[in-house]
Amino acid sequence: MSEMFVEKFRALVPQYLEGNWEPSDGIDWKDLDAIFTELGITVPQALREFLHALGNCEELMEAHYYFWDPEELEVQDDYLLFLEDEDEAYTWGIRADQLDVPDPIVWRHNNATGEWVNEEGTFSEFVFDMLDWVFNDDED
Repeated sequence: MSEMFVEKFRALVPQYLEGNWEPSDGIDWKDLDAIFTELGITVPQALREFLHALGNCEELMEAHYYFWDPEELEVQDDYLLFLEDEDEAYTWGIRADQLDVPDPIVWRHNNATGEWVNEEGTFSEFVFDMLDWVFNDDED
């Protein structure tokens, strides 16, 4: 499968952080494959490429919200969970029946009510928009 997003995800390092992207910012494909095989889960291409490009870049993986490490990913309530807020009030996921879609729609779960809400954007759109909001948020 050809890479669709890796270079765009790598470009986030110099865009938001000082310095260039380094291989140590990401996670090796073989390591990701081993983790996902052990977990027995399918991970959409966009999320796989995000983790490959930035999975070890703490400044982006924990920028306001917390992207889960690959070994923490889990399917719960028919969603593959990958992100939570600092208060654990919300969790973000991808519908389990959409895991074979290269860049699926993201859903937000209200942990208090159990309600899932469509974020109306794909995983890649969600990541780019969220990081833009985090790093370019104007307080006024």
